[in-house]
Amino acid sequence: MIKSYKDLTVYKRSFKAAMDIYRMTRNFPKEEVYSLTSQIVRSSRSISANISEGWAKRTFELVFKQHLINSLGSCAETETWLDFALECQYIDNETHNRFITELDQIGKMLNKLHQNWTNHEKRKT
Repeated sequence: MIKSYKDLTVYKRSFKAAMDIYRMTRNFPKEEVYSLTSQIVRSSRSISANISEGWAKRTFELVFKQHLINSLGSCAETETWLDFALECQYIDNETHNRFITELDQIGKMLNKLHQNWTNHEKRKT
C-alpha cells in the first residue's frame, strides 16, 4: 500500500538518480560550477521534487498529474545536460548511457503513473 510519495518506486529511483548525478558532477571542472553543473543537478533534483510536491496535492487529480508532467520535462532536460556533459568530455559513453537508460525508465514510470492515476477520494463518492 502506498502511504507516501516515498513509497513510490519512481520517486525512489528518481531521487537515487539525482544523487548519483550530483556525485558525478563533483568531477566536473570548477569553471562549470555555475553553468552545466548547476543546471544538471537542479534538473535532476526537480524530477523527484515534483513528484513529492504533486503528491501533497494529489486530491486534486489534475494538479498531481501536472506535477508528473513537470517531472517528465525535468527528465528530458536532464538528458540534454547529460548530452552536453558527454560532448564536453566530462563523462564517458558508458556513464552517459547508464544515466540515459535510467532516466528513460523513470520517464516510462512517470507516464504510466500519469495514465493510471485516479483520485481515490473521488471514487468513494
